[in-house]
Amino acid sequence: MRLTLIVAALALSSSAALAQTTAATPKSPAAAPSPAPSPTAETPLPYDRELMRLAEIFGALSYLRDLCGPGDGASFRGKMTELIDIEAHAEERKELFAGAFNRGFSDYELTYRRCTPSARETIASYLDEAARIAREVATRYGG
Repeated sequence: MRLTLIVAALALSSSAALAQTTAATPKSPAAAPSPAPSPTAETPLPYDRELMRLAEIFGALSYLRDLCGPGDGASFRGKMTELIDIEAHAEERKELFAGAFNRGFSDYELTYRRCTPSARETIASYLDEAARIAREVATRYGG
């Protein structure tokens, strides 16, 4: 039940952030999901791949939303903290989630030094993908 609530909240907040995106830009193709890690401290969950992808997206959005003006990057760090609090009870698992977030953040930190039309397209695409993942996980695995 807790998973359903957090995922629903993530879907709603991602949709709201999308509505606030200033530039209406065409959607770019979504990146392929990263391979699902195999946590040893806990039994892997059937939706781990989706959650790790969501963590990467939160990292990218944390950087890009601050870079491109909305200035709500901290809200994506907060969403990541909520996700870790709910889904990662072992230290090793927390590190996997944090690593995915940091990878998403640093990949775009290296790529973009200023906001560009491409960065705005990436934001729109990632907000859509985050909302889709949240809906699918809640629908498929929610209680």
